[in-house]
Amino acid sequence: MIYLFGLSVALFLFVLILLKKNKTRPDYILLTWIGVIAFHLFLFLIHHNGVVYRYPHLLGVSLPLPILHGVFLYWYAVELINKDPVRVKVALLHLIPFLFLVILAVPFYRLPASEKMEVFQNEGRGFEWYSKTQMVAFLVAGFAYSIAAIVQIRKHRRRIVNRLSNIDKKMLRWLEFLAAGLAVIWLLSAFFDDTIVFGGVALFVLFIGFFGINQYPVFYSVQSQVKAETGFLPESLDQLIDEAGKYARSRLDDNEAASAMALLETVMQTQKPFRNPDLTLADLADSINVSPNDLSQVINTLGGKTFYHYINTYRIQEFLRLSSLPESRKFTYLGLAYQCGFTSKTTFNKYFKLQTGKTPSAYLGSGQGEHAGGTITEK
Repeated sequence: MIYLFGLSVALFLFVLILLKKNKTRPDYILLTWIGVIAFHLFLFLIHHNGVVYRYPHLLGVSLPLPILHGVFLYWYAVELINKDPVRVKVALLHLIPFLFLVILAVPFYRLPASEKMEVFQNEGRGFEWYSKTQMVAFLVAGFAYSIAAIVQIRKHRRRIVNRLSNIDKKMLRWLEFLAAGLAVIWLLSAFFDDTIVFGGVALFVLFIGFFGINQYPVFYSVQSQVKAETGFLPESLDQLIDEAGKYARSRLDDNEAASAMALLETVMQTQKPFRNPDLTLADLADSINVSPNDLSQVINTLGGKTFYHYINTYRIQEFLRLSSLPESRKFTYLGLAYQCGFTSKTTFNKYFKLQTGKTPSAYLGSGQGEHAGGTITEK
């Protein structure tokens, strides 16, 4: 049965995260969320099998629970990107819709066990007003939190392409899909009964387990480097961006921008900083003695690219140079790509085709595409 499978997966994930060492803030939120999902699935399962009528005090416990899933999704997204970590006072505000539904359900909770059973056996007769209010609250809050999570993820994505040179593990596309998936479940709840909805929930849990258990805190990867270089340990990616640019908010005039661009091109061609896979905008700005904000302005306006695109363009150029050297034949294409600063075959293939219009093998020729270490399998 799919519901039992979903519950089993949820419990397994709960234990797995509970036993995880060095848990981060997102881990604790995910742990709590998985716990709520498991409890919710358990309550549905015993109701679906009729077992709940042996324990009538459990009837109605699940009534306000669905609204928590949107809240946890949003909290998880915010914490994962470390943008304005959730504060206790703010968290309480987000719980208002949940508490509102709890308070509205008090008249039902106060009923004797026999009357609770009668209400449920007659599909909520006498509490139709609550079902309608509940559905409106679920749809409004559910879609609102799904959209809010997607907005935060996309804002984060726009920020990092102008600050980091490798963002493969930081794009959070899986979390965006998760938010969209939750919105679909809300939509299902408006047109189908719980048997369909909780089938979707079981699949949703499986998706969380597959991607969320190995979530990559997008800011932590650069945190230690910043501390080592500056002695400053920011609490969020946004704070890092603010600190990196706060000392020079002014904009360069045309002559200054042209000079900075010329110096940048010289550094890129002679020092090849792009070969460092962890290169950041702040690192590059420091090398030419301008502020990160000013450098971002120069790259965006004169280069016509984001920082991420600009750096990967140079990496592809370096790859083409290295691949033409006889001594490079002992390396695979991917090995050369790593030497140039790439950390992902997918990103390398994407930018190679974007710049050349062809895949590496097609561009260089099948005879040149074979090295002693093997060949690249194109995606």
